[in-house]
Amino acid sequence: MIAFLDEIIGQQKVKTNLSRFIISSRIPHALLFTGNDGVGKEFTALKFAQAINSKDGAENQTTLDKITKLSEPYLKYIIPLPRGKSETEDSKPLEKLSSEEIEMVQNEFSEKIKNPYYRISIPRANNIKISSIRDIKNFLSLDFSELKYRVVLISRADLMNEEAQNALLKNLEEPPENVVFILTTSYPSRLRETIKSRCWKITFDPLSIDDIVKILSDYFNCETKLATSVAPFSNGSVTDAVKLTESDFYNLKEKTISVLRYAFGKRYNSAIEELNSIFSDQKPENIELIVKMILTWLNDLYKYKAGIDIQFFKDYEETLVKFDSKFPEINLNNSVKNIDRLSSLVKNNVNQNLLSSNLIFEISAITS
Repeated sequence: MIAFLDEIIGQQKVKTNLSRFIISSRIPHALLFTGNDGVGKEFTALKFAQAINSKDGAENQTTLDKITKLSEPYLKYIIPLPRGKSETEDSKPLEKLSSEEIEMVQNEFSEKIKNPYYRISIPRANNIKISSIRDIKNFLSLDFSELKYRVVLISRADLMNEEAQNALLKNLEEPPENVVFILTTSYPSRLRETIKSRCWKITFDPLSIDDIVKILSDYFNCETKLATSVAPFSNGSVTDAVKLTESDFYNLKEKTISVLRYAFGKRYNSAIEELNSIFSDQKPENIELIVKMILTWLNDLYKYKAGIDIQFFKDYEETLVKFDSKFPEINLNNSVKNIDRLSSLVKNNVNQNLLSSNLIFEISAITS
């Protein structure tokens, strides 16, 4: 494997494909990294940028260090940003932001530099500005011929609006020499076909449980016991795993069992009170986490009924045994679909009490 690509955790197919580009000395001018959130797309982009610029000499080490520090003109890192007051398309990306917002952006960049698996999160940063894309022209106008390749990394590229995508397309139609564009996205369908057709698509798979444990331990200083407990619930995503580690995971898991017991027993008030205690003690978005936990328990129930070893709720196996003995003939399909649908309503700011009531109703309906 190529130096620097070895540092990528998991994603063997991705590393193999990127290695072939380097070995053949045929680096695509544009790459599209697709896959779920939290599977290492940006980490891989940075390591690839280092790999294609790797050569002997102390001077080159400076270049490689600058790439990891997201420093221009070695690498241009474009992210979604909030819109400033009185901002126009002619405003520079940060020009109209408040001093507090600029400081927040700088702090998020600092966290990303310290931990390349860190997910930047800035309030109201819902779009990639057309001014950020237009600023690529200034980046490219600088003469740094001593660099083998300069990289433009566009994070969450699906958040470019139509105008921003049109502006990017102009760069992709006439790509400058020794410049590589890397677009990352979990939603490639939101990008124009004319952009996708000019990129070499690289698909990332969910990370394995062992990969998640290693990343949590190495990059987030997570204790091995907690990392090992959280990883099976992460859906192969570092982002989801980190959310779980920040959400008092063991308490969340225990409360999931309590909610299920109350709901199955038709003790509706107790079930709703247990849910509301989670929302009052922790962040509101944890309803997404507990819905995932409930669906995971139901998935373990499927496995138990089929005689397959359960993977997630091993420490609560007695709940599965008791449930199966009491309700051996139930059909979970419709209820699972309805519960899964409720998790998507969180993003739509649906009333918390209404969401809780509907969730309890769907769970209790399983045994009706």
